[in-house]
Amino acid sequence: MTRRDIVQSHGPSYDGSFGIMGAAHELKAPTALMRQLALELRESLSDTQQRQLVDQLILTSERSLRLTSNLTKTARLEDGLFELEPINAQQICEEVVQELAPLYRAHGRTLDVQPRRNPPLVVANRELLRRVLLGFGDNALHYGSEKTPVVLTVERAQRRVVVGVRDTGPILPHRGIPANPAITGRPASSGLGLMIAERFAAAMESHIGTHRHRDGMTFYINMMASEQLALL
Repeated sequence: MTRRDIVQSHGPSYDGSFGIMGAAHELKAPTALMRQLALELRESLSDTQQRQLVDQLILTSERSLRLTSNLTKTARLEDGLFELEPINAQQICEEVVQELAPLYRAHGRTLDVQPRRNPPLVVANRELLRRVLLGFGDNALHYGSEKTPVVLTVERAQRRVVVGVRDTGPILPHRGIPANPAITGRPASSGLGLMIAERFAAAMESHIGTHRHRDGMTFYINMMASEQLALL
């Protein structure tokens, strides 16, 4: 292998983006080490306030590990390994709330699912949909107050289903949904996370977007509704 071949195989791709697998690997190792050190530090602390601060560090590192894991997943999308099937979106929302609950509690926030009867099924990949909603939940963490929970919703829209994460943070500039949803105009939002969510949605023949409210934003994924039950 020539030096030129080595540079091309490990350097930026032709479109100027850094190799996804390499970037994810570089990010994962130090983040995992930070989490492990924080876990060990927590065991040696007796002060409650100090332990709470370390708990936030642990949960934040786990949030970063989710992002690097998602980054790795994007490199596998072209392999076509993610099959689509009828999924109960309400159930996925409940799983996401359960997974993010410790992180929200550590920041004095709450995360809920809007209850509904007979939730519609969607055509999706369970793992990819879960990761998209986890990313939305991560982004919504820093917006709003302790009195205003972040809420996950599932709504039927003709032959589509919209699953959203509603917060009470600052809205996007008044220019509609950006051409690239990763550009949020919010300083605490993960542009990378939203870019990944966009790719996951495309792999499920879906798309992501935003709704502006007077007191916040809804980040959503619009998916094809499954008609499986209607055929029974």
